[in-house]
Amino acid sequence: MNMKLLLLFVALVLLTAQTAFADLTRLSENVYSYVGEKDASPSHSFAANAGIVIGRDGVLVVDTLISAREGQRFLADIRKITKKPIKYVVNTHTHLDHAFGNCVFAELGATVISHSADKELLAKVGEGILKNADNFGLKPEDMAGTTIVLPSVYFSDRLTIDLGGETVELIRVAPSHTEGSVVVWLPQEKILFSGDILFTDFHPFMADGDLAGWGKTIDSLLTMDVKQIVPGHGPLSTKKDLQEMKAYLALFDTTAKALAAQGMDADAITAALLQKLPKRALAEWMVGHNVKARYPGKK
Repeated sequence: MNMKLLLLFVALVLLTAQTAFADLTRLSENVYSYVGEKDASPSHSFAANAGIVIGRDGVLVVDTLISAREGQRFLADIRKITKKPIKYVVNTHTHLDHAFGNCVFAELGATVISHSADKELLAKVGEGILKNADNFGLKPEDMAGTTIVLPSVYFSDRLTIDLGGETVELIRVAPSHTEGSVVVWLPQEKILFSGDILFTDFHPFMADGDLAGWGKTIDSLLTMDVKQIVPGHGPLSTKKDLQEMKAYLALFDTTAKALAAQGMDADAITAALLQKLPKRALAEWMVGHNVKARYPGKK
């Protein structure tokens, strides 16, 4: 093997090691995330995405998955990439699959941050959800060691964090997926962590959503100079996926309202929606859940 071929081989080996040493995908020099998870089981956080931003002074974590066990899996993958201190956790919202792993990172001294409304939501329902985790298909062993950790820092509209060479902006436009859903915006890299404001190729959870505010939020995100979007669930995305998400929500809402007004029951509404909605690969069961939560129709 001549020297050029040897160097090429070594470079390929190093590149493979760099991208395969963790399940986290490298989006830029200092940004990594889970994206496109296929295992949507409860114990695997319903295929929720989560990521990290690495600055000169430390690490910011975006969402923490569903449990202490899942949080530890995430932490182990982070430690394959960096040994820097984890200084901040941002909950894009505080549903269990994005925030119940907070306890793992709080134990390391990380400051947990969210919008004020979602801090209040977690304070109100967190302990009850944890106590009744079997309602979500979770077994006691799945949730072993999990404790509810509330955000200790919370904000209303915007918050900027300087990680040292990395600026992270937290933005809340309007009530959307939850009252306090926020995005994590990295202006230098033009990367956006949308949380569950965006589901890509994955039927969304709509039960807690404000659909008017959700549409307004998506419109605002579409004006931003974004190159890569990490959705709450699904593969790496673009503005096209935001547009499709807005259209999905509008179609679901108008169709379900019309069918409920005709006196159809929830199962019939669900069946009709599955025929009309664009096909998505994961979480088809969510359509029926959303109908029963928002448009129950005839009893």
